[in-house]
Amino acid sequence: MNESAGLRFRRLHRPQVITDELPEQRRKGSSTYSGKIFRVTLLSLGVLLLLPLLVIILILESPIKPEVFTLKESPMMKGCWEPNLKLREAQRLFEDQLVGPESIANIGDVLFSGTADGKIVKLVGRRIHMVTRLGKLPCAGSREDEPNCGRPLGIRVGPNGTLFVADAYLGLFEVNPTTGEATRLVNGGQVVAGRKLSFINDVAVTQDGKKVYFTDSSSRWQRRDYMHLIMEATPDGRVLEYNTETKELTVVMEDMRFPNGIQLLPDEESVLVAETTMARIRRVHVAGLNKGGMDTFVDNLPGFPDNIRPSSTGGYWVAMSAVRPNPGFSMLDFLSQRPWIKKFIFKLFSQDILMKFVPRYSLVAELHDGGVCTRSFHDPNGLVAAYISEVHEHDGNLYLGSFRSPYIAKLDLSKV
Repeated sequence: MNESAGLRFRRLHRPQVITDELPEQRRKGSSTYSGKIFRVTLLSLGVLLLLPLLVIILILESPIKPEVFTLKESPMMKGCWEPNLKLREAQRLFEDQLVGPESIANIGDVLFSGTADGKIVKLVGRRIHMVTRLGKLPCAGSREDEPNCGRPLGIRVGPNGTLFVADAYLGLFEVNPTTGEATRLVNGGQVVAGRKLSFINDVAVTQDGKKVYFTDSSSRWQRRDYMHLIMEATPDGRVLEYNTETKELTVVMEDMRFPNGIQLLPDEESVLVAETTMARIRRVHVAGLNKGGMDTFVDNLPGFPDNIRPSSTGGYWVAMSAVRPNPGFSMLDFLSQRPWIKKFIFKLFSQDILMKFVPRYSLVAELHDGGVCTRSFHDPNGLVAAYISEVHEHDGNLYLGSFRSPYIAKLDLSKV
């Protein structure tokens, strides 16, 4: 036997392991084993990542204590409420020159507003002049600065040409628009009838200037935590009256859910109050035979109302920065009867993150007696006018204030 024949013989008779598995079965078993290792590893990583989150959810206490409440099914967006693009005809004024001009008033052709950095400003032509600052520096417009800097919201012109300003933190002021001198009428944060004035919001003044009515949106939450107030939806808001002669401060109505904008009716015996969380406007009787009573001016609006201002046709402009689309889905409607989900959400997300989930759909409407809608202007997605808080009509134009946008929008009514 030669050497090459010997090699072939040894290779043919090499020892082999005998099993019942075919080669294909052995390869399949190896693959299954690797897959099991991968799944176990993946599951272990998932548990390691989710465990701290679950612990946080179980241990952390939610900052809000929401109540269950019921909203009616939102009205169909048809008829007067038919969606349109009319707000996109507006033009932006003073863009990136002022932030959060919540409310607007005018003396002649000069406009006045309050801004997120605590200023009262007047707008003359294309220029912005500071009238006064109600609070103390620093005023960078941040959440931390607000309580000391102040946050002017509702603003009105009184009979003597002075400005009445509701500052969310600092109180109620009367401001001389020429000199900038500010007189505090009501201190923010004080306790009235057992509850703290934590979120002073909007203001209305009688024609003789003797009575000033204002809303305090919450005795629990400040303006910087407004999303907490919306989600909690507790009835801890009030309407108050300040007598400029006697200096007396009284509670007119209490136990309201986020009372917001306020507007005196022509007879001055009642005020309209936007009850934002409930998507409705209430009529609170402040004088006359029905004093102390309350009824509903309009119920079940297709959006959540903010400020209310008079229109030139005898009606009222109502601003809505968030809508309840029908057909469509409204997150706030869905959550109204699910407080446990609200608690969970606030354990995980900040207010700023939650605001990103609020659709930027802007809607303003003109309402007349009986809450009848006569016309509405829309901007789906808020492309031109976003986060509208007020509609101020002057000289054939609508000036649209915003609680967070860096501009005022102006809509020429002759174009819509």
